[in-house]
Amino acid sequence: MANHKDRSDRRRLRLGVVGGGAAGLFAAIAAAETGRPGEVIVWEATGAPLDKVRLSGGGRCNVTHRCFEPADLVKNYPRGERELRGPFARFQPRDMIAWLEGRGVRLKAEADGRVFPASDDSGAVVACLLREAERAGVRIRLGSRVREAAPAGRDTDDAPLFDVIAGDGSREQCDRLLIAAGGGRPGHALAQALGHTIVPPVPSLFTFTVPDLRLQGLAGVSFESVQLRLAVGGERFEQSGPMLITHWGLSGPAVIRLSAWAARPLHESRYRAELVVNFVPGSTAEQVYRGMTAHKQAHGKRLAHGDSPVSLPSRYWSRIAAAVGIPPETAWAAVTREHMAVLAEQVTETHLAVAGRGIFKEEFVTCGGVALGEVDFRTMESRLRQGLYFAGEVLDIDGLTGGFNLQSAWTTGWIAGRSMAGVK
Repeated sequence: MANHKDRSDRRRLRLGVVGGGAAGLFAAIAAAETGRPGEVIVWEATGAPLDKVRLSGGGRCNVTHRCFEPADLVKNYPRGERELRGPFARFQPRDMIAWLEGRGVRLKAEADGRVFPASDDSGAVVACLLREAERAGVRIRLGSRVREAAPAGRDTDDAPLFDVIAGDGSREQCDRLLIAAGGGRPGHALAQALGHTIVPPVPSLFTFTVPDLRLQGLAGVSFESVQLRLAVGGERFEQSGPMLITHWGLSGPAVIRLSAWAARPLHESRYRAELVVNFVPGSTAEQVYRGMTAHKQAHGKRLAHGDSPVSLPSRYWSRIAAAVGIPPETAWAAVTREHMAVLAEQVTETHLAVAGRGIFKEEFVTCGGVALGEVDFRTMESRLRQGLYFAGEVLDIDGLTGGFNLQSAWTTGWIAGRSMAGVK
């Protein structure tokens, strides 16, 4: 990639940003704050910049996550783990927290590590970013969808690199261009027209449709910790954590994290897979059977349906006791060894058929986008075209829930903005 230093020394650069979301606007601010560009312009297709930031976290805005070790942080990215290691060493959650708090946004970290504004109002973050953009002199053009971004017909090496054509037909030129238009078709089309490969987007972060009689009528029953194993397309995936029974199947953090790691194989299998649940993580069927035997000896007079020997919600325990054929009035003393053996298997290795996906309503994330090998993550510049940069969801990067998707937007935007301005 050619060095831009000779051009930036001759005249002040005009920088263009397609997309006024988290990555795009943060990049524009980072570039303008260096004082180097002559102008920074943001084209935003809608009438409201930062709309997803405003809606994120149910309107509270899960700004980032309190994970300050880059080697641990990257483990929350099913796509982009390797590529983000270097960028997070330069700008990570600690830096984003300091950036916002240094500009008057008080933040708080919850017990699970998620970071929110102390006011629980995403408006505080949005107002801060818009204020800083205005202060830095960033020009935001609302309701201006970029229809085309093409290499400019240059007369000299010092001429602008890109022609940008908006939906209303207006045409402008810029020296460097950042595409940060999110994970939808418009941003991908712009990147593809400029020679980049697009990894086809598929859903990530979703719930599972599981039409199993053992779950019917139990919507709302939750489990503090389960161990999940998913078999799909010849691959195996595992996750542990809380799980929730829904009207259509299964949800909760463990399920949604599992959906992210297995997103592409699940899509290719049309969301048909086998899920194995261990409701007592770390325990085998043999260990649970021995525990049941001891429980039967100690509490023989108690009704088996209402007295679980393992830590399970009573409604679910009663359901599986019925499923293995134990009548409701049966005392523990009358439970056979055969029933206990089947119960132990049900507790530690319940096999369920996944028959589809449900949408995770709070955050809808896709995997897919600009192929990561075509981007230099030291600068976020294209490896294929001089002066072209990428940041945020337009890339084939996606994170788990908990502020990780926004953090990758802040990080890639910050690096892209400063690189466009010629600052390392």
